[in-house]
Amino acid sequence: MQVASLFRYPVKSMLGETLARSRVGERGFLGDRAYAIVDEETGKVASAKNPRRWARLLECRAEFVEEPTPGAPLPPVRIALPDGGALESGDRDANDRLSRFLDRRVRLDHDAPERPMMEQYRPAVEGFPDSTDETVVDEAMALVAPNTYFDAAPLHVLTSATLDRLNQLEPASVFTAARFRPNVVVEVAGEPGFPENDWVGHTLAFGAVRASVFLSAPRCVMTTLPQGELGKDGGVLRAIARHNRFDIPGLGPSSCVGVYALVDAGGIATVGQTVEVQ
Repeated sequence: MQVASLFRYPVKSMLGETLARSRVGERGFLGDRAYAIVDEETGKVASAKNPRRWARLLECRAEFVEEPTPGAPLPPVRIALPDGGALESGDRDANDRLSRFLDRRVRLDHDAPERPMMEQYRPAVEGFPDSTDETVVDEAMALVAPNTYFDAAPLHVLTSATLDRLNQLEPASVFTAARFRPNVVVEVAGEPGFPENDWVGHTLAFGAVRASVFLSAPRCVMTTLPQGELGKDGGVLRAIARHNRFDIPGLGPSSCVGVYALVDAGGIATVGQTVEVQ
């Protein structure tokens, strides 16, 4: 197995950056989810997990103006808007422009509280009796990484085998890494699909990085939303539910793609590195 691609998302729920290499520490990729949009009225983090309010975040792309350096303040983040305009985190009118774009008073924040809150829309999943009601719920973030804007963990990994298998099983939909917003895509040859399911409880090693896999990644409506060149596709979530849905203790039945991990030893992640499961 080897690292096929690396991704960083400087602003939560916006499109991010494709990287050739990244420093990885206790809080994952340096600069990943460093910023978030916060709703001024509710104090909650804006997340496309509630697309009725925040789907337009996925029309924006965020990138650092220069590569972050360990131990130094983060450089400004540049946000490209769908109308062709752009703003930077240090601009005096950044919050005003983002508020106009989102039609709601918001601010761009980089100082996460210990337990940020967000809203998550949970759709009904056709054919699954345990998921028949649509609802929007408040959900705590950063449960294992306090004072961050991570949903669940600092590192999210998935494999090419899982994407290939879903594309084979459901050719009417398009399954790419962009749908699932991982940090690391691992190229796995000769696997029938969903090898990550067996990684929970094990350690991933690539370069000097050691990461403990602790949870399969439950997927949400965000995977079905239009983003970049990908159109809206409700079949994505239904397909995952059909082919990789299982019970996670404490969470219940979950439709999963990829895994979450904690970083035990930091280092440099590079495309092409060998990946071992220990």
